[in-house]
Amino acid sequence: MTSFVEELDAISKHGLLQKIVPNSVYENLKESIELREYQIEAIARLRYYIEEYNDKNYPVHLLYHMATGSGKTLLMASNILYLYKIGYRNFIFFVNSQNILEKTRVNFLDKESFKYLFAEKIVIDNREVRIDEVDNFEVTNPNNISIHFTTIQGLHTRLNHPQENSVTLEDFERTKLVFLSDEAHHINTLTKQQSELNQEEQEELASWENTVSRILQSNRENVMLEYTATVELSNEAIRAKYADKIIYQYSLKEFREDGFSKDVRLLQLHTDVMDRALQAVILSQYRRKIAEKYNLSLKPVILFKSRRIEDSITFQQSFRSTIRNLKKQDILRLKSNAQDVLKKVFDYFESAKVTPEDLIIELKEDFSDEKCVVINSKSDNENKETQIKLNTLEDYDNEIRAVFTVNMLNEGWDVLNLFDIVRLYETRDTRYGKPGRTTIAEAQLIGRGARYYPFQLSIHQEKFKRKYDQDLENEVRILEELHYHSFTDSRYIQELRSELDTRGITAPENLKKTLLVSIKPEIKATKFWEEGVIFINNKIKNNNASVEKITDIVGGKTLFSHHLKTGWTSESGLLEMDSKNGHPEIEHKEIKLSNIEPHISRKAVDKIEFYKFSYIRRYFPKLKSIREFLTSTAYAGSLDVKVYGMKEQLENLSNQQKFEIALAVLNELSGRIKANSSEFVGTIEFKSYKISTQAKTKSLEILVNDSPSSDKEYGVAISSPRNPDLKLDLSKEDWYVYEENYGTSEEKHFIHFLKHSLNNLKQKYRDIYLLRNESLFKIYRFSDGRAIEPDFVLFLQEKDSQKALSYQIFIEPKGSHLLKGDQWKEDFLKEIEVEFNIDTLYETGKYKLIGLPFYNETITKQKFREVFEEKLKF
Repeated sequence: MTSFVEELDAISKHGLLQKIVPNSVYENLKESIELREYQIEAIARLRYYIEEYNDKNYPVHLLYHMATGSGKTLLMASNILYLYKIGYRNFIFFVNSQNILEKTRVNFLDKESFKYLFAEKIVIDNREVRIDEVDNFEVTNPNNISIHFTTIQGLHTRLNHPQENSVTLEDFERTKLVFLSDEAHHINTLTKQQSELNQEEQEELASWENTVSRILQSNRENVMLEYTATVELSNEAIRAKYADKIIYQYSLKEFREDGFSKDVRLLQLHTDVMDRALQAVILSQYRRKIAEKYNLSLKPVILFKSRRIEDSITFQQSFRSTIRNLKKQDILRLKSNAQDVLKKVFDYFESAKVTPEDLIIELKEDFSDEKCVVINSKSDNENKETQIKLNTLEDYDNEIRAVFTVNMLNEGWDVLNLFDIVRLYETRDTRYGKPGRTTIAEAQLIGRGARYYPFQLSIHQEKFKRKYDQDLENEVRILEELHYHSFTDSRYIQELRSELDTRGITAPENLKKTLLVSIKPEIKATKFWEEGVIFINNKIKNNNASVEKITDIVGGKTLFSHHLKTGWTSESGLLEMDSKNGHPEIEHKEIKLSNIEPHISRKAVDKIEFYKFSYIRRYFPKLKSIREFLTSTAYAGSLDVKVYGMKEQLENLSNQQKFEIALAVLNELSGRIKANSSEFVGTIEFKSYKISTQAKTKSLEILVNDSPSSDKEYGVAISSPRNPDLKLDLSKEDWYVYEENYGTSEEKHFIHFLKHSLNNLKQKYRDIYLLRNESLFKIYRFSDGRAIEPDFVLFLQEKDSQKALSYQIFIEPKGSHLLKGDQWKEDFLKEIEVEFNIDTLYETGKYKLIGLPFYNETITKQKFREVFEEKLKF
């Protein structure tokens, strides 16, 4: 039977779910926040469920099952804004941990914190909305967002032992509420069979889940949204409970594969505990230096994890003493034993002329007593000063470099600049061949540490994703890796790796390959290699310089509609089918927005933040004034409005009605402008680069995916493919630039297609070369700067020396399951031939850039062949 989330997945896949962020959300999140595609999907699903889904349950009760680090708190903030827009005002946030409670309070309330999620000024329906923290819902401002923050335990206590000014069950019965449950797996103790509960869970049985269930059911209009990464769907009772409640699932595996997490590296060290710690400190300092080299303000943090509190205290004291008394021979000893990444670290120090003495001075300063924090116990966790330090580790002014703990940070800790975790004990707690609680907790902690630290070295890079999976030798890749330092113990590492693989934090080792793809030596001896160029465009900030009128942004979408309030009422008896008064006859007429008197439309525009002159000029740089925007036919004056109402209303619109029309239209227009504008554009000009500087031998890390939807040849050499029909020895093909191909089955099919076309091509062309784009370059869509990495570039030069034309042809083989979703890429490839310009160093008549339709062996091959032959005229 199809589950609810599978039903929504299918609806989304078939394009029946509109993946847009409501204006009330988009405009009221902090300006620096960039919503990711999966977050947009998650927000859109709630709107779809509330407004369009026909089989809703009441009260609404939904669960977001999303990976650690995927932005569940941001999703909560977005959902608060949407639910406010549709009439909800009162919210309860509850969670198991006081630390998470305080962290979320900062996210929602503290405008001075860089983790604050909302806009400086929240405006919904042209009215400023404030966020108030409340103890109860007896007296709240109906225009504001009122939030009560509590732990589950605190909520249970207040309801069962009422105190003055605290929330009561009567509050819930009288007021429709939204319940936001973070780390929601903690409220499922009642759902489990009692025989499965441990002692702690038994104590929770009579309180948490029962309390939550009672308050949710107290009002039919209530909404409960749960958020967790770890709902226990392996438990049959819990799986049944959430069968119709999980609205969106985004697993850690998807999160990692999409590039939103650090790459986890397990570093086994056959050393004593202190040397293990010092090596982590040195690696951390290397990260800081690499960041500084590229002008990144990064302060990497280390977590030292002990098994018991007394061990943590002892180690912390010993660590501080070691750092204070660090000697040159300590550094030289570690250097002499360094291997792998640590050898790279010391090689870098040597090349950068960082002496052991220099390093010691730095480490004594950066890891001094005041730059370390201890979080061993519940009292440490609830200490306000400690909480501030832990929750602001990414702040520029927070200088903490080391955190000492036992198990207080396994859950709810939100930190992006944690790059090293050092395990300070060597015990294992395996039971019946399965990882024990300690190993599971360690995997959970690693999952939290694997959150990606966002950075960009250029506007061409995606800030929130890994950038160097296909460039393993790049020194910046160290900023995309989390190292887990432990004693050498093959059985423990195997158990931990198994748990990390199960959770999706790492890819199974048998699916990971590190491959070296090399340029053929004979290619490097050709004129093509010595003199050949490749043309690539750039992504630049969109200054809207070419925008002269409103249709340049919104296209032909200049018709709006507005329904006037008719004031019509009806009266009927309880058993009467029809009202005594018939429905009024509704007519419509079209007006121009410019027909509304300027002082009225100006009053409307002043109500909308978007139309501040300094802001609207970002979209229309040639605009001279707000008056021009409202009256000129080049701008809003050209807008047509279809007004619906009774005949007498339409014949004599009042000033108030005109104001309401202008306000509604201008509000909708602002959304259309933002939705159709982009921060970046791809340049039409393509600049030339020497092929010899762009193509290079590369070390790639490839995940070989054997799932049914995958191209199973990916990561497999074409010289020894799984499908024998695809076998080809590229080392003997002088037209293929690299020695081998490890691409998908569709790529391999295309290579065979080209090989079979060579005889025809050679009649007209010389210098035929096919280059696979091994993450060598990107090109950018003209309209919005969205990046594409075409799989191949085919280089051809005509034989006629008098008017020889060189072709550069972008080609993208595509699996059947990706044809529809990637249609935008094909559309862009087709635009290139019409739009491109060559930089001034080259005569445009000698070069032609072409993008071809997708190649697919079973679906589009014939269409591809026809276009291929037509464009190349053979």
